[in-house]
Amino acid sequence: MADQVYDQLLAKILEEEYPVHSRLPTEEALAQTFGVSRPIVRMALSRLRDDGIVQSRRGSGSYVLRCPDRQLISFVPLESVSDVQRCYEFRIDVEGAAAAWAARRRDDEDLAAMDEAFKVMEQTYHQNELGVEADQKLHLAVARATKNPFFSSVLESLGEQIAFGVKLSRSLTLLDSPVRQELVLSEHRAILEAIRLRQPEVAQACMRHHITAAKDRMFVGTQDT
Repeated sequence: MADQVYDQLLAKILEEEYPVHSRLPTEEALAQTFGVSRPIVRMALSRLRDDGIVQSRRGSGSYVLRCPDRQLISFVPLESVSDVQRCYEFRIDVEGAAAAWAARRRDDEDLAAMDEAFKVMEQTYHQNELGVEADQKLHLAVARATKNPFFSSVLESLGEQIAFGVKLSRSLTLLDSPVRQELVLSEHRAILEAIRLRQPEVAQACMRHHITAAKDRMFVGTQDT
């Protein structure tokens, strides 16, 4: 039920029934609108806050910070947005840890695999192609460099879901300015450089930043308070 309310609120935000910077109705009013209990509304609002879409202000209510990129809806049904967000959340933690372990344990063969994957990904970007497979190969090369098969096994088992999110993110990037494309490449370069220099904390921070940014790029607007 909370997922359904999340999707319906997201739709209203997209349709600008609740525009960016506007205040949402009270929990009681939303519960009546959607025919659910206030705890269900509270759960949906909590997820929207976690995703940086709304913000609660003490004594004032909840306000809209950002909304989905309108182009997003041409690639994915609105009700799938929540699943994509949850997958990215999972990747932030798992792949962030993988990058740190890769920085500690990588060898020359691992670096060569990551460099080759990045080279292919960079070529696809410059050719304005999606490059989903190349992107996944790079992230998988990082996971394998951990020398812990659980990391690569998790990414492989979630391959279809991850590919869906990457395809969505890349499609939106191709529609945007070339600056956004170069930004994505620079995020990957930073990850690989930290792994190359055996800087686990930096590698983890760079990977977490990259996946968080990819998640956030599905949305537009600011997070001004």
